[in-house]
Amino acid sequence: MPELPENVERAVNIPLGLAKGLKATFMTMLKPAVTVQYPRVKETVAPRARGVISLVEDNCTVCMLCARQCPDWCIYIEGHKDKEPPRREGGKPRTVSKLDRFDIDYGLCMYCGICVEVCPFDALHWSPEFEYSEPSIADLLHDKTRLGQWEQTVPEQPGLEAGADAPKGKKK
Repeated sequence: MPELPENVERAVNIPLGLAKGLKATFMTMLKPAVTVQYPRVKETVAPRARGVISLVEDNCTVCMLCARQCPDWCIYIEGHKDKEPPRREGGKPRTVSKLDRFDIDYGLCMYCGICVEVCPFDALHWSPEFEYSEPSIADLLHDKTRLGQWEQTVPEQPGLEAGADAPKGKKK
């Protein structure tokens, strides 16, 4: 069989490639769509999905670990110290840090979760809430009241698997 010139080989391969591409397109057209019509139909998210960071204000001791560990510096914390009565009768009055401001700028946040992991008092949690868009990027700075509202959507922590050891240092 004589060899074909190079331009003729290319001309033969173009319709073959076109036919393969059209076959893939038509096969896809015959399959049902899996798209969710989002604003009208809401899909359920996974139980432990990462949506937004929520805050338990009473657990926060203004230790600033979350703000210092944040690679984006998007957490802003301010607090003050108060004198509280002693826990036991005859004890010394104790100094307690009170939270004045806790803001997270979600325009800067990269959702890495370092702040949630580093918090020693379980003040920060992942909430599966994901509908918090704003018309302006300046409105993505959320304060402690807004962060506290999302705490209600945080699911319960799943129990330990069979044979797993309980975490050390945590009281039940």
